Amino acid sequence: MSEQSESWDDELDAANELYVLRLFITGVSVNSVRALTNIKHICETRLAGRYSLEIIDVHQQKELAEEAQLVALPMLIKELPLPVRRLIGDMSDTKLVLTVLGLS
Repeated sequence: MSEQSESWDDELDAANELYVLRLFITGVSVNSVRALTNIKHICETRLAGRYSLEIIDVHQQKELAEEAQLVALPMLIKELPLPVRRLIGDMSDTKLVLTVLGLS
């Protein structure tokens, strides 16, 4: 297979990758609601049909929060595709979110 064909295959694979995301929030706080709204919009516009987004309220699921070793909230964890990445904040900096997701 030629280098050009391999490059095309790699790009096609990347375009079809499933993104597994976990957003840790604190109830209905302003920052949590903003983070949820922003990440849903980014996922629908940039990852439509190829993402899984789990929303975890740390007040209701303390064990998951402890397991994730959170340092601040809201926090987005991109589990797949590798490498695992973490982003803290309200996800309003679209360029930063896209960079963390590997989409920029």
